[in-house]
Amino acid sequence: MFLLSAPMILNFFSSRGWESWDVEHRPLIPEGMPVLIDDDLRFEDGPATPRPTAVVNRWLRELPASGAPAPSSWENYARAVKEWMEFLAVHGVGLFDSRERLKAGLSRYAEHRAAGPLKARFAATTWGQHMSILSLFYRWAINEGYATAEPFTYRAARALFAGTGREVKVNLAVRRTPKPHVTIKYLEPDFTELFRKGLRGLAPDGSRDTGFHGREMTRNAAVGDLALATGLRLQEFTYLLSWEIPPLPSEPTMVPIPFPVPSGITKGKKFRTTWTSYEALASVHDYLELDRAATAEGSGWRPPRRWGEPLMVTEPDARGGLINGVRRSWASLAPPERRRLVASDGGSCLLALKNGGGPFTAWATVFERTSDRIRARFEPRFPHVWPHRCRHTFSMRTLEYLVTGHYRQAAKLVRDTDADAALVFYLTKADPLLVLRDLLGHSTVLTTEKYLRRLDTTRIYRDAYEAAGAAAGLTDDEVAAREADAEFTDDIEDGDL
Repeated sequence: MFLLSAPMILNFFSSRGWESWDVEHRPLIPEGMPVLIDDDLRFEDGPATPRPTAVVNRWLRELPASGAPAPSSWENYARAVKEWMEFLAVHGVGLFDSRERLKAGLSRYAEHRAAGPLKARFAATTWGQHMSILSLFYRWAINEGYATAEPFTYRAARALFAGTGREVKVNLAVRRTPKPHVTIKYLEPDFTELFRKGLRGLAPDGSRDTGFHGREMTRNAAVGDLALATGLRLQEFTYLLSWEIPPLPSEPTMVPIPFPVPSGITKGKKFRTTWTSYEALASVHDYLELDRAATAEGSGWRPPRRWGEPLMVTEPDARGGLINGVRRSWASLAPPERRRLVASDGGSCLLALKNGGGPFTAWATVFERTSDRIRARFEPRFPHVWPHRCRHTFSMRTLEYLVTGHYRQAAKLVRDTDADAALVFYLTKADPLLVLRDLLGHSTVLTTEKYLRRLDTTRIYRDAYEAAGAAAGLTDDEVAAREADAEFTDDIEDGDL
């Protein structure tokens, strides 16, 4: 027997005040975990009959230990299953119905998301993400004995990486999307410069854009340069503290400068070290020393009450400080704590401040408005720029430098100076994909390789081989072509495994 699920409420768990709940111990539910509640506020219809919402809630609670540690992922997973359950209920289909009825429900759902009301339609990528989430849920439910069938059909495929293949299953419900090489997701060098000038309020020729009257251009330019030069994610560069910015070398250098990314703000809470350019780091230091200092001076800013109590910082250094009198490391602080930090001399402790000294976090809006202005005033072909496009741009530029020997040449120029010897060795010896894996914070090279397949990396390798390979006696054109083809052959039509 299956159970239907009526419209439901999506709530987020908080243990605040748990002592008054008449329970012996603090609940094990993670803070911020999504919780689905039926509109009658009940989770079961009898001692042995959990409702579908209760089953989904159990699955959600297990996500942090099942490869989804980020709270933002939990919410996406919960919303995807909630919307699927509500759609099925409208059509009289249960979440754990028969395979025949579930497949019929999926077919109707696909049509609804592709050609239904405008507000209900999904792009192919969003649809693919939802199908991946639902597939994970049903496989879990079958293994746990809650479900006997799932709505999906799979085909066998073979994934190939570095000459090693493995069998995988491809969900046929996922819509086909354009091949990676026709969906450019990064900025070419000329567009990168247009974007950097736009953040500074400049026209393409470097003169002042007289039609723009924005503010905080030094701040916007510094953070934009940092995002492009480090590959940091939006959360990472948004919640950096001013004390976490590395010191500027005493002399300009062509060698990249190590840039630690604290675990408290990274995806998956994994510490890593990326790098930045001297120019980008100098831009940030200029902002810190002048514009930011002027904004923070004498600021009486305090976090709004809905964020929680202020966290007052004293005796800060590069590693940590006293927070309300207790020594803490910056790396232990997640974004919600970071935005509540208040410096002893005034203002927020985040790198970027808004007028009045509070934390500035609206980077998606800044980048989008800048790209809109460039497109309207100077270059109609200029793309929409969201923060993650800066990360893609960093990846492409870094890979191009790695495979063309740019960094190796830079390392040779500073070999006899006081540059970091370990970094010089790393630049001259490490494989480009291994370097990029470390900079981006991927767990394996396979992840990096799959990521790069969605960008136009074949051109970089082809150009590098043609320009330098044969001349250096490393390989001939025929071998180079075979090697490049082997690296980037897409044996799976679905590009989102």
